Amino acid sequence: MMKLGIDRLLENPELRKPLWGRRIALLGHPGSVTSEGHHSLDALMALNELNIVAAFGPQHGMRGDKQDNMVETPNTLDPRYGIPVYSLYGEVRRPTQEMLDSFDVLLVDLQDIGTRIYTYVTTLSYLIDACSANDKGLWILDRPNPAGRPIEGSLLEPGWESFVGAGPLVMRHGLTFGELAKWFVADRRQPLDLHLVAMEGYSPSEAPGYGWPLAELAWVNPSPNASSLNMARCFPGTVLLEGTTLSEGRGTTTPLEVVGAPDVDFEQVLRRMRHEWPSWTEGALIRPCWFEPTFHKHVGQHCSGLQIHTDYAGYRHERFKPYRLMALLLKSLRLEYPDYPIWRNFHYEYETERLAIDLLSGGTFLREWVDDPAGQPGDLERRLTADEERWAKTTAPIKIYA
Repeated sequence: MMKLGIDRLLENPELRKPLWGRRIALLGHPGSVTSEGHHSLDALMALNELNIVAAFGPQHGMRGDKQDNMVETPNTLDPRYGIPVYSLYGEVRRPTQEMLDSFDVLLVDLQDIGTRIYTYVTTLSYLIDACSANDKGLWILDRPNPAGRPIEGSLLEPGWESFVGAGPLVMRHGLTFGELAKWFVADRRQPLDLHLVAMEGYSPSEAPGYGWPLAELAWVNPSPNASSLNMARCFPGTVLLEGTTLSEGRGTTTPLEVVGAPDVDFEQVLRRMRHEWPSWTEGALIRPCWFEPTFHKHVGQHCSGLQIHTDYAGYRHERFKPYRLMALLLKSLRLEYPDYPIWRNFHYEYETERLAIDLLSGGTFLREWVDDPAGQPGDLERRLTADEERWAKTTAPIKIYA
């Protein structure tokens, strides 16, 4: 039976000893729950042993107060415990000196979904910087990566750092949050009192969950639209749709598992995809569908679309390449509809000048490849393979789970 980092900390007084007599803060969100479903803040408070003086919330809030994307959360007081709950997705995204002065050790208990652009990754990197500079301890209570060990995508290019790109990671990074913290510290060569409370019995390559312990751990949305394991598997590809005029399914019951638009024949796009580079469409079931968003892009319009299914018997974890799949979809759309306005120009995660698709992909290469009539799938494959091999070599020494 797998044990989460928070469960191990709660069960083992020896693990908690270094925290005695120190002021503790917790960074958490709605998915910060024990294996029994208790929120980590409540469970830690119930010990009546640790001096928990503050809490921090990332995007969407500590308890999950904001549903839509890019909606800020204010600072507040926890109604049950009366401690300050500081927002790191509101007036500030990096902790202020006042926030840092309130604690000695920060416990981080965030459920990640294994994708570079997930803003919890950037929040972690900012806190590593701040705790290192202010001589604060940082403990990671580790959790599974539901996307598992596969690595996919290009490395974020220098100069393209943003709130959806904290450093030179690939899109599907293949690490747990604890391993990711180790990578940040090593990459930045920062002195930091980093302590990892690792999981027990975690096998990230084991079927059928391939990163998520099915039938052991309940799925609790770590963010409002991360509604299933299927979404987490699709997300390293479907998140690219946020930088396009295509619907990624916000306003439906399957956000980031579908793609669609009212003025595109996606059955024809799928045929083109399977003609251009069929291997990138393998590993999952891709099903033509129709949907009508109730909010967000194309609200109230009947959209032709595709839905990706990894929750069926034919799923092949190592063959499913969601980043390549969505790249091929965009390329095929450009070939079928040469003048289609694919790229969405809008303010995206505190950026007002650069295109969202470039921030998401970590540079201009993907967009330029899609728009280049001479660009071939093999060109993108060579770029991705080189970056993936580099990332795999870099991260191999820091992995702690077989």
